[in-house]
Amino acid sequence: MQDITATIENAAGVASERLRTARENIGSVVYGQDQVVELAITAILSGGHALLVGVPGLAKTLLVETLGTVLGLDEKRVQFTPDLMPGDILGSEVLEETAKGKREFRFIPGPVFTQLLMADEINRASPRTQSALLQAMQEKMVTIAGVPHSLPKPFHVLATQNPIEQEGTYPLPEAQLDRFLLRIDVNFPTLETERDILVRTTGASDAKAKKAITPKQLIEMQALVRKLPVGENVLEAILSLVRNARPAQSEIESVRNQVSWGPGPRAGQALMLASRARALIDGRLSPSIDDVLALAQPVLKHRMALNFAARADGQSVESVIETLKDRIR
Repeated sequence: MQDITATIENAAGVASERLRTARENIGSVVYGQDQVVELAITAILSGGHALLVGVPGLAKTLLVETLGTVLGLDEKRVQFTPDLMPGDILGSEVLEETAKGKREFRFIPGPVFTQLLMADEINRASPRTQSALLQAMQEKMVTIAGVPHSLPKPFHVLATQNPIEQEGTYPLPEAQLDRFLLRIDVNFPTLETERDILVRTTGASDAKAKKAITPKQLIEMQALVRKLPVGENVLEAILSLVRNARPAQSEIESVRNQVSWGPGPRAGQALMLASRARALIDGRLSPSIDDVLALAQPVLKHRMALNFAARADGQSVESVIETLKDRIR
């Protein structure tokens, strides 16, 4: 038992140092978004996908491209537009004639066959095209003409989304939102950060990201995350958050009156993995309740919806989640 613990400690120390270097490399290109960068790395370290939400021009695309470089991942980008079709993402079969005159179908892989897929402005595509990613995100494979095709390892989707109030957007269906481990809100920079951005990005040369981690090392760290022990108090905090967020099971009257639908078991899994990943990023061997509280909004926000009466009364999902967090503080 001591040997196993020592092995985990050594591996965690090495992983934490690599992750520190990765964060520094990303920070040299993406300015003033430390929390966003940490959450994005947390999602990938947990083996999941992330949805970055914010208005255009907040470096969401730059962040994804930089993550691909720093983590050493093969990266492809798909610009989602209203005329984008599922085959443009997944690939398609074409009928070809061989040298012997025989006709047969050949599968041409789409951009989804990569390690890091950037789905840019995902909510500008039709619901049919959005749903093309459902199987890929959950099962790490796609089925074309009845034939399954495995995706590369690791496989992650980092999608950017414009606020749904903007023109030409289609809300993501609940089933697809649930596939995203975290929803990461990208906000406007502070005054000092914006001043720094202006000075550092309008010169004769731009900063370039450097590779800090290999795909093999990333897969090893993802396996390490699942080995980190979770205390009983952290487990109870996760269960309290998730179960009390469901109106049918909640012990909180305001949740029962305001929430239309709440998170499923996948939210608890996301909180468990993301809390472990956050601990590893900080160089700790096990997550704490503080990790659960810090990740409650990114994990739950896109997995809950208020009813009409609550929205009309000016309530928000964020305030409901804060109420849930108050029970375990």
